[in-house]
Amino acid sequence: MRSDILRGHLDSIILRLLREGDSYGYELSKTISRWTAGKFEIKEATLYAVFQRLEKKQLIDSYFGERTHGGKRKYYTITPLGRAYLHEMVNEWREVKEIVDTFLEGTDE
Repeated sequence: MRSDILRGHLDSIILRLLREGDSYGYELSKTISRWTAGKFEIKEATLYAVFQRLEKKQLIDSYFGERTHGGKRKYYTITPLGRAYLHEMVNEWREVKEIVDTFLEGTDE
């Protein structure tokens, strides 16, 4: 699978995972890999760029958790604005998926 197909949906993917609960980068990347059975792996630099973009848009907040294994982890949490944005993105995805399915699944070639 080409990762560029999913790249446009990273904001929604991260927000969806954070809707389940606060998390930190490494944990989120492992969850993505696990949920996709290893078919999609997100690079650390890409993940942190998404975090920065989402924080700038006030869709997520961050905070430092308790000290573990010598360092504090930075956790991310979805904001009310982020929940509303995710809801919009899910509705938009359903419409796009329906249109794409119409053309790609309806072919006999």
